[in-house]
Amino acid sequence: MDKENLREAYGKELLKIAREDERVVALDADLCGSTMTSLLEKEIPERFFEMGIAEANMVSVAAGLALAGKIPFVNSFSVFAAGQPYNQIRQGVALANLNVRIVGSSCGLSDAGDGATHQSIEDVAIMRAIPNMTVIVPVDAEETRKVVRASLQHQGPIYIRINRSSLPLLTDPQTVFSIGKMNPMAEGSDVTVFAAGIMVNQALQARETLAKEGISIGVVNVSTIKPLDKNEILQYTGNAKGIVTAEEHSIIGGLGSAIAEAISDQMIRIKMVGINNQFGQSASSHEELLEYYHLTPQEIITKVKTLLN
Repeated sequence: MDKENLREAYGKELLKIAREDERVVALDADLCGSTMTSLLEKEIPERFFEMGIAEANMVSVAAGLALAGKIPFVNSFSVFAAGQPYNQIRQGVALANLNVRIVGSSCGLSDAGDGATHQSIEDVAIMRAIPNMTVIVPVDAEETRKVVRASLQHQGPIYIRINRSSLPLLTDPQTVFSIGKMNPMAEGSDVTVFAAGIMVNQALQARETLAKEGISIGVVNVSTIKPLDKNEILQYTGNAKGIVTAEEHSIIGGLGSAIAEAISDQMIRIKMVGINNQFGQSASSHEELLEYYHLTPQEIITKVKTLLN
């Protein structure tokens, strides 16, 4: 299966929309070579702001730019983009419902070599708890490009979570992306798996294995974690015997929690695949960490069988 790097897709699409719309500006926290905002810096330097390792100040400057009519894209690693400037995001951006796009790069465990300090396993929980904030986790490079472009038409702040790794291309370039809408990847009747980011591919692999055993699971790509549409969840659940959620994030406050909250008045069983109240750690590869933390097709298979049994 073809793969493409999400960071590169993001950087190229950001430059493309900046060429088309002079309102687009980028701010970075001394990581532009990694976040790929260096592409915009090189071609349109007057609309690039290197803020240094000062995320709180960067967000405050972005709020000012938004008030002046710009559409600022704020960039850092996810763990820093969501954690360091929390107060500035809440008070300066979200409270005023400003058009600031906070882009968290190297999300989840994908910054394998740098360990727990650089691995964001709670950023979705932090950001989706903030009123007015939209939270998006693109599944692949194609969807990343669509998210960047769709953000131009959205009113209010957005948090976009970008994986560091090159991931399989799972979505069709011709498919329309809409913020707040889910994308069904495969139909199934026994259990529905709602997955985000890299875990969508893990769920599709689990589906292939389970099909050989006569078990049918549907897979839904939930790229917009917030807002979630309860009716859409129920639409894709149908008469399934239960739900499994899968995410490269803590099971506390992430996709699983969001789904459970949305359908709390429904008699539907739910199991969650995610990181179980742990920090990350250094490893030689992203794949090694996914295996260690049970973010695998086999873990999804186990949860599905638990529901059915």
